[in-house]
Amino acid sequence: MKFVDEAFIDIAAGDGGNGCVSFRHEKYKEFGGPDGGDGGRGGHVFALADANLNTLVDYRFSRRHEARRGEHGMGSDMFGGAGDDIVLKMPVGTVITDAETGDVLYELLKPGEMIVIAKGGDGGFGNLRFKSAINRAPRQKTPGWPGERKSLKLELKVLADVGLLGLPNAGKSTLISAISNARPRIADYPFTTLHPNLGVVRVGPEQSFVVADLPGLIEGASEGAGLGHQFLRHLQRTRLLWHVVDLAPFDDSDPVEQAKAIVAELKKYDKALYDKPRWLVLNKIDMVPAEERAARVKDFVKRFRYKGPVFEISALTHEGCQPLVQAAFQHIKSRQIAEQPPVYVDPRFAGEAPQ
Repeated sequence: MKFVDEAFIDIAAGDGGNGCVSFRHEKYKEFGGPDGGDGGRGGHVFALADANLNTLVDYRFSRRHEARRGEHGMGSDMFGGAGDDIVLKMPVGTVITDAETGDVLYELLKPGEMIVIAKGGDGGFGNLRFKSAINRAPRQKTPGWPGERKSLKLELKVLADVGLLGLPNAGKSTLISAISNARPRIADYPFTTLHPNLGVVRVGPEQSFVVADLPGLIEGASEGAGLGHQFLRHLQRTRLLWHVVDLAPFDDSDPVEQAKAIVAELKKYDKALYDKPRWLVLNKIDMVPAEERAARVKDFVKRFRYKGPVFEISALTHEGCQPLVQAAFQHIKSRQIAEQPPVYVDPRFAGEAPQ
């Protein structure tokens, strides 16, 4: 299935049905009175966060979505039926934006979450509503209200705890396949990964976190070069970034200069993303002779001027992967605790022991 993380749609809720002007016509009832019913409500348009979806491809070629209008009111006190609602299923993590103003309207962050993105119009009043002691034969009615119409931009930001950052061929896909249940395409040429891959890392019983592997970045990505810039938005919801670096590039290029270029592109794209916790993951240490590893790592860290956590791993042989996974889980767990809202305590009962 083609991965699509951005789409534009037009939606229209149903119009309300019109009210009815009618009078009761029965034998032997000379003054039957008004009996025109109200119109029915127009159908709403709902958005549903579906955990089974991971792309917006369904909306790439199906742009117009309309709910049914409400039925008109009728005589004999018959009210019109409400129009059928429609439900648009979207992946968890979808951001719904007004395409004209750019304002963010809704975010679908929890599986099963359902919100109204366009309300149907109310039905009009029939002449039964206008009956009174001084107006016993009203001929007034009102039309149904129009339903909401919107042009929307759908943008998918995958929900992951850890995001992998690095150049093409840094070994990100091999790493996510080594530590999680994801099975991305792996090959010995750059840009093998063309869209984000999500993997669940199992740390222990009921202990896990989600890792996102994105297409590799290259210098100039913030100006549109390469593929990775198209997917950097998927890192904005992560709690931790792993900067994966190829410690033994096959073309004898300087890994320090390459790593600095990636960090510079990240800063140009989004300062908030640049300020996220970022760990240095030096990959492919199996390609470096054992007696040279310590010196090469020390030289890299010194020249890179990095002061955060450093992990030496080989995604191919799984060497060093478990300490990395365990440390990441503890970091994510501590962040989750810190992000929990404080428990409200009524000041009238502050300091009292619980009963």
